[in-house]
Amino acid sequence: MTTDVLVVGAGPVGLTLAVDLGRGGVRCTLIERKAAPEFLPKMERCNARTMEIFRRMGLADRIRAAGLDRNVPMDVYVALAMNEPPLLRLPYPSVADAEAQIAACDDGSMPREPYQLISQYTLEPLLKAVAEELPTVDVRYGHEFLCLAQDERGASATVRDPDGGTIDIHAQFIVGCDGGSSAVRKQLGIQLRGDGNLLRLHQALYFAPDLFERIPIGRGPGRGRHYHIADDQATFLIMQDSTKHWTLHAVVDRPEAMRAQFERTIGIPVPYEMLYVGEWKQNLLLADRYGEGRVFFAGDSAHLMIPTGGLGMNTGVGDAIDLSWKLQATLAGWGGPNLLRSYEIERRQVGDFNVGASRYASLGRRAWRSQYRPDIRDATPAGEATRENLARVANVEQRKTNEMIGAELGYRYLASPIVWDEPGGPERLFREYVPTTWPGARLPHVWLEPGRSVHDAIGDGYTLLRLGGTRADTGDLEGAMRATGAPFEVLTIDAAAPRDVYGYDLILIRPDVHVVWRGHAAPRNAAEIAAVAVGR
Repeated sequence: MTTDVLVVGAGPVGLTLAVDLGRGGVRCTLIERKAAPEFLPKMERCNARTMEIFRRMGLADRIRAAGLDRNVPMDVYVALAMNEPPLLRLPYPSVADAEAQIAACDDGSMPREPYQLISQYTLEPLLKAVAEELPTVDVRYGHEFLCLAQDERGASATVRDPDGGTIDIHAQFIVGCDGGSSAVRKQLGIQLRGDGNLLRLHQALYFAPDLFERIPIGRGPGRGRHYHIADDQATFLIMQDSTKHWTLHAVVDRPEAMRAQFERTIGIPVPYEMLYVGEWKQNLLLADRYGEGRVFFAGDSAHLMIPTGGLGMNTGVGDAIDLSWKLQATLAGWGGPNLLRSYEIERRQVGDFNVGASRYASLGRRAWRSQYRPDIRDATPAGEATRENLARVANVEQRKTNEMIGAELGYRYLASPIVWDEPGGPERLFREYVPTTWPGARLPHVWLEPGRSVHDAIGDGYTLLRLGGTRADTGDLEGAMRATGAPFEVLTIDAAAPRDVYGYDLILIRPDVHVVWRGHAAPRNAAEIAAVAVGR
């Protein structure tokens, strides 16, 4: 078999990469060891930046239709049980409410798309179906990666097929999206380093069709997304996208104990079925490198994060999109050698930053959980003081998990060879997003008219924004960009709001909506800027 790109692993990251390559007409083979997507609880939220990416891929509406109803609130609770008054409620808007907030905001501080709660076991089959619709994508489940070889002309992988035989797949590039124990990464001897096995928990998935309808249970908390139980077992109940399935995490001695743990958490008898239970470990790990030669890694193959902050899969989707357009450019012939070299430079710094954000969020959760005392249920002044103190600390520390907009939108590619160097730059923050057009940053979302953003007006190639009625002669830059052979267009926006937010008259945007260069006047070194932009 021959293909342009072999993607190993059909989780959300591998599927996103395959779909985006297929959208660009790249011949792509996607292999997955499993026979089919599994009904297992893993990720359960696409964050705002991921939904922006899926919007540009034409998938946002399909994902929202498959996920949690847009009117269900995303509130987070700290409680003793589901049938008791909550110790703390942290309100967060439903998708419908968040969309209304975004529609009313035009200062660049909000995303183009709000988050979407969608379980991985819903998202994977959806992306698989999309991949199978694309004529240049060959999706092969039941195919296990065994080993690889590469030289300056290409790469090849030996794969075990469903019948137990082996086949060789020859490709220009191989991408390992095969998880934390990545066989592709191990083939190259590249290690994950950091803090491993920080905490061992059990995770179980339940089918409890009546539970959502019975919330609030008595005087218990209202409907929401997450329910943290204030105990000494790190008990944490998560509503899945159907509202009929629920996930529970807890520190217990044996898998069978997750039944009693669920019943204690709910506090009242409800019909349920435990569909799955397994053990997992909290890790904060980053790969030494993101690839070698013609082989790259994305997602959990390159970084492992604690789910606090919800950055794991979402970081992986960012990896996939960054790598996708660079592979497409290289295969098309217009991308210079610095494009693929920039993948590790850009995405490893994001992986490192988000591992730090996950650590920050996890330490916050541990801080409020450390306030647990055995007297927390006592109807005594001491018990009341314990409850009040835990809630007070959680009101500060739990927010670190649920408010990560800075990490989601505010990452900026530093020292990248395909971003024009502009010394300085704003501080990168976990929880606060400050819109900026500093080179390397994501272009802020600003409305052109109701329902249509600047993001929506930007195509799949490079775009030169001409803003605020500028009269700058950009002919040299336009000519230099077209001479590279890269897809390129000019977008003139005379409206005041984008110019006010962006702060510059001219901005050159990459295919992933990150800024390459900005200026107030036509550059004298147009050819040099164009060469940097396309990796030459």
